[in-house]
Amino acid sequence: MAYIDYYKILGVDKSAKQDDIKKAYRKQARKLHPDLNPDDKEAEKKFKELNEANEVLSNPENRAKYDKYGENWKHGEEYEKAQQQQRQYQQQNQGGGFSGADFGEGEDFSDFFQSMFGGGGAAGGFSKNSRGSSSGKFKGQDVHAELNLNLKDAAQTHPQTFEINGKKVRITIPAGVYDGQQIKLKGHGSPGFNGGPNGDLYITFNIPVDPDFERIGDDLKTKVSIDLYTALLGGDVKVNTLDGSVNLKVKPETQNGTTVRLKGKGFPVYKKEGQSGDLFVTYEVKLPTDLTDKQKELFEQLKNS
Repeated sequence: MAYIDYYKILGVDKSAKQDDIKKAYRKQARKLHPDLNPDDKEAEKKFKELNEANEVLSNPENRAKYDKYGENWKHGEEYEKAQQQQRQYQQQNQGGGFSGADFGEGEDFSDFFQSMFGGGGAAGGFSKNSRGSSSGKFKGQDVHAELNLNLKDAAQTHPQTFEINGKKVRITIPAGVYDGQQIKLKGHGSPGFNGGPNGDLYITFNIPVDPDFERIGDDLKTKVSIDLYTALLGGDVKVNTLDGSVNLKVKPETQNGTTVRLKGKGFPVYKKEGQSGDLFVTYEVKLPTDLTDKQKELFEQLKNS
């Protein structure tokens, strides 16, 4: 796979803070999401690259590996283990070394990665000599997957089954997961090398923009239209929430843009059962159209009173 500059894809520099990376991802995801670009293969390709970049850079641990090892970041752990095993082997055998290459501090990692994962050279094990023999055990490659959820699904604890490497994996998704959140399933990645442990499975949740609700942390924002008469005289209005609809009392002389809060009607707090954010409802006053002459006359009277 050709090297991809994840920072360039997100449009940030290498010194960007985690919040900047999150904001950059969300901004571009809104533009490139498949729902907004149907049948656009180029947008679909860029969206996949964007998610891949976000998976790596939004995770501080993975980001550190990417900054250090570049395109070989997924195998950085294997490199570090091999380097540690080399030092231990040399101490035990008074200077014995790895076969193939000496990867000391500050040297290029490419020879090691080529021999380990490119099919050439040594397979990462220690060389056999008169002092004895040993073989390196390396953890298998981690696997990354994406799971698309709409906002309402993300607000409910529910089971989900999907297939990875020919095996069915069943997980329970807790209510309250957020867009770009990543979870790890230990041992569900690729098989290890030379009897080493399996890699891990990382699942990233993609939650597209919802047409009715804007999520801000654990709070939700929505808008509801009311007619001029309800705004002036007061009345009832039906408001949709994630778990059904409620009737709100509109106070007389409610101004356009007025916002009211429905406590506990927002988004569930992740892994805190029974806790939810709030729902903020903004009233949009809809002015009447196609007025009759009589109605215009009444408004003139109000104007001049």
